[in-house]
Amino acid sequence: MNLIAATPPPPYYAVIFTSLRTDKENGYAAASKRTVELAILQPGFLGVESAREDLGITVSYWESLEAIKNWKQQSEHLLAQQRGRDYWYSAYKTRICKVNATTDLNG
Repeated sequence: MNLIAATPPPPYYAVIFTSLRTDKENGYAAASKRTVELAILQPGFLGVESAREDLGITVSYWESLEAIKNWKQQSEHLLAQQRGRDYWYSAYKTRICKVNATTDLNG
């Protein structure tokens, strides 16, 4: 997987998940990996980028708000969300925005 997602020309949507971890592992690494594997299989998924130090930021890209809604309700993802609230995160925020334009090194 590339570190920077190769997305199509806009418009599309971004889900920005920003988090602070607790010190509890409780299967976090495996669940995080599995969550990405599941997202890739979802209709409307376009890509994902993630970085973590003290602050974690994961940005996933989607074709539509409907695709995001369906992903949020995916059964294993629902379980991961609950485990995140119960064990893994001391704080988090999810933001959804529409991408109208992009630039890169080529302009």
